[in-house]
Amino acid sequence: MSSTLGGSKTAREMKDERGPYGRVGQVVGELDDRLGVAKGGRVFLDKIFPDHWSFMLGEISLYSFIVLIATGIFLALYYVPSATQVIYHGSYAPLHGQRVAESYASTVRISFDVRGGLLVRQMHHWAADIFTGSIIVHMARIFFTGAFRKPRELNYTIGIIMLIIAIFEGYIGYSLPDDLISGTGLRIGYSIAESIPFVGSYLASFMWGGTFPGNSVLPRFYIIHVLIFPLILFALIGAHLTLLVRQKHTQFPGEGRTETNVVGSPMFPTFMAKTTGFLFMVAGASALLGAFAQINPIWQFGSYEPYKISYAVQPDWYMGWTDGALRIMPAWEFTAWGHTIPLEVFLPAVIFPGLVFNIALMWPALERRMTGDNALHNLLDRPRDRPKRTAAGAAFFALLFTLFAASSTDVLANYFHLSLNFTLWAFRFLTVLVPIVVAFVTYRLCIEMQGVQGVGKRKRANIVHRSASGEYSTETSAPRPDDEHSELHPTPVPDRIDIEPLVSTSAADAANGASSPTGARQVTR
Repeated sequence: MSSTLGGSKTAREMKDERGPYGRVGQVVGELDDRLGVAKGGRVFLDKIFPDHWSFMLGEISLYSFIVLIATGIFLALYYVPSATQVIYHGSYAPLHGQRVAESYASTVRISFDVRGGLLVRQMHHWAADIFTGSIIVHMARIFFTGAFRKPRELNYTIGIIMLIIAIFEGYIGYSLPDDLISGTGLRIGYSIAESIPFVGSYLASFMWGGTFPGNSVLPRFYIIHVLIFPLILFALIGAHLTLLVRQKHTQFPGEGRTETNVVGSPMFPTFMAKTTGFLFMVAGASALLGAFAQINPIWQFGSYEPYKISYAVQPDWYMGWTDGALRIMPAWEFTAWGHTIPLEVFLPAVIFPGLVFNIALMWPALERRMTGDNALHNLLDRPRDRPKRTAAGAAFFALLFTLFAASSTDVLANYFHLSLNFTLWAFRFLTVLVPIVVAFVTYRLCIEMQGVQGVGKRKRANIVHRSASGEYSTETSAPRPDDEHSELHPTPVPDRIDIEPLVSTSAADAANGASSPTGARQVTR
């Protein structure tokens, strides 16, 4: 079309000048002129992600953290971090007119008087449990498959540190409502801090603002919970993802997979579509749990009073193993030179967790020293192929699960009509015996599985026939669609990523690496 009078351009001419991406493309072009992000952005959009389901465990952690941030911002608008005593005048009738802590009153008000408050509060609590649990399962996958080996020791260390902070963040978070259960947890935390030799009393006084219960602990914990720890987690997640992009993903052995490539789906559009849907799934699951699964009903417990305690009180599950260790520890103490060290608290709640996390942090160096393996590893191990590592990991988790069960000694004794003393002694023996038995059985299973053809693959059903004479015989059934794992044949990613969308599907294009956007890709490290 011709231009109008005066040399002005028509709408179509202006649209053609802006290119196929319109104003968005113009904005991106202007940014690229100044920042030079186009080349890196194109490489990032074609980053390869392995298609194995276990790699989604880390995404659960990331997306539950996003849910935590979103719901936490909402709760921060209504929560009051104060231990000042007030008279409750809210919708929950059983508490009407009672003297409670202002933090407790604000949390009950969120639950019953703020529109959607109970849903968001329970979503926040469930997301915290999912966040911590997914980190643990993700780190377990990394441990049992050897993904922590060179060159990924630093990223493994970042993951362990994130887990430690997540546990402390969760402990502080469920302590903020100042109900009877969380107050009991704060009292235990104060005792643990005091049990540390030489510095314990100073540390406890600094954190709690004096002797327990103190009036400063809630404001201080609140700042740590909503500001300090989230900022540290943001930094660690950023470092973790940066190293992930820089070092590229590990992968299980398979067709086309080597130590020098990565086989999977590209970031755009395949992985981006999958991971966005997964984000909505995690958020939706948290919302469903918050709507239909009650968690931490603080209005039933009442506000914390130092002279009160409830039966069958257990902390959130990720603190249960430390609670179990405290329960079964004998009443030992060390006294000398006018000082007493309560070993019944210091050993299970300070030394033992310190050993657990230090062994986890040092494991890559320990394994490298024991095996003499200093090579770079990009292919993962099958757990059965590393029986010693797998047995050690299984024993480690068996120990923690046994201690977790020990955190309910009073409930078990009451339910099974046993004496509490018998239950305590039983768990003291089980804590030692169960990990040994689990390690031995796991080791033998791994050795046996190494000699079995096709182990780990789905077995076909057998059809049993009976002849007229009564003889039985079997034959393998016909294959079903899901019996054999099938993948697209990997094709190399093109060296240059065109801006124009690929429309040709000729054989020549396929030979040049121009595969379908949903196809498996491989990229050189």
